[in-house]
Amino acid sequence: MPLLPVPGSGREREMFRVAVLRQSHTSAAAGTMAGVPTVSFSELRLLLASGRARLFDVRSREEAAAGTIPGALNIPVSELEIALNMDPAAFQTLYCAEKPKLEDRNLIFFCQMGRRGLQATQLAQGLGYTGARNYAGAYKEWLEKEG
Repeated sequence: MPLLPVPGSGREREMFRVAVLRQSHTSAAAGTMAGVPTVSFSELRLLLASGRARLFDVRSREEAAAGTIPGALNIPVSELEIALNMDPAAFQTLYCAEKPKLEDRNLIFFCQMGRRGLQATQLAQGLGYTGARNYAGAYKEWLEKEG
């Protein structure tokens, strides 16, 4: 979700950003994902098996180090906007992976429970990544079913 510039000090802008993020987290907790494409567990398995998905684990490095969905690239949600705005060579150097293209399909974002994944998907969409999707079941569901 792109944010409009907010006048005021850096602290006021940060407080506004946090309020907007809290609102999106509240919506996610209520199961409202209006306008955000999602992927189910079974669809994710099919996409992964066919090599037609790129997975982004937006949890912290510590969370991802404890376990993740195979093939996922860990970019904490706090770094995601900077990462997706990087020049492709810098992205490759930092993440040892090709930077996704704006037109790539099935760019799937996930976290532990679904909130940060939703936030990441909205952020990617706001930056023009039309194939951004949220795995709403998140790592929690993956672990329960694939564990």
